[in-house]
Amino acid sequence: MSRQTILVTGASSGFGLMTAKALAQAGHSVYASMRETEGRNAPQVAAAAQWASAEGADLRTVELDVQSDNSAEAGVARIISEAGRLDVIVHNAGHMVFGPAEAFPPDQFIQQYDVNVLGAQRVNRAALPRLRAQGKGLLVWVGSSSTRGGTPPFLAPYFAAKAAMDALAVSYSTELALFGIETTIMVPGAFTRGTNHFAHSGRPADEARAAEYAAGPYAGIADKALQGLASLEPADADPAEVARAIVRVVDAPFGKRPFRVHVDPLQDGAEIVNGVADRMRREIYRNIGLENLLHPAINA
Repeated sequence: MSRQTILVTGASSGFGLMTAKALAQAGHSVYASMRETEGRNAPQVAAAAQWASAEGADLRTVELDVQSDNSAEAGVARIISEAGRLDVIVHNAGHMVFGPAEAFPPDQFIQQYDVNVLGAQRVNRAALPRLRAQGKGLLVWVGSSSTRGGTPPFLAPYFAAKAAMDALAVSYSTELALFGIETTIMVPGAFTRGTNHFAHSGRPADEARAAEYAAGPYAGIADKALQGLASLEPADADPAEVARAIVRVVDAPFGKRPFRVHVDPLQDGAEIVNGVADRMRREIYRNIGLENLLHPAINA
């Protein structure tokens, strides 16, 4: 296994922090990115440094706000300046909101897309020139089983943004293949314990509209949806398995990495639907004579 320089976005907590630590423990040089490293996330920066020292692992933090073009450019530039290269990007930064779709003004939908979709685009535009020049690299996109699996109510903005991110990842995969850049889409299920995803989710800005749902025929539906998800989750469901799966992808030989990896204790059907969609994608590329775009080119 060769040592890789890796950027993990949104790594102050949850899947991102777990992944950054797991990759560092596996012997890689990892940059855990987050915003406000000298502000509200200063304790996370200190904790990461303490953990790295205790573990003898190469885990560093870097200021990078995926909602800012300048911050993405500066964060990537710092990594390349320090490490001399960048091999892997883990697109993990994301945010969830919970409530009836109608109660979210368009600005809240825009914010969901800005974090979950445009954030990855900003990081790509900052980093891909370097990866393309190297002729080798890996993008790991942390998606969601909700894009094609079960879709419980009141998560529409998040589901829509994650579906857009998945579509972006699929398109990038073939547009980068000839540059020797691989793509893997991680598909976690609805882990309701062990991360702050649901606990830190946002709420609709239009509280009056949301109250009409809560007081009408949908009274109690939100709680029932969350309780139902929690009841389906096996007692031994471990969100750290997502991090371990990403380590296995990074450590796999070039050209042998899977296009998709599902880590879904609920088995909500996403793996079946994605299997059909990805097969159709492969067939279309064969039929139009572009099958070579389905595999990364060996440029070095």
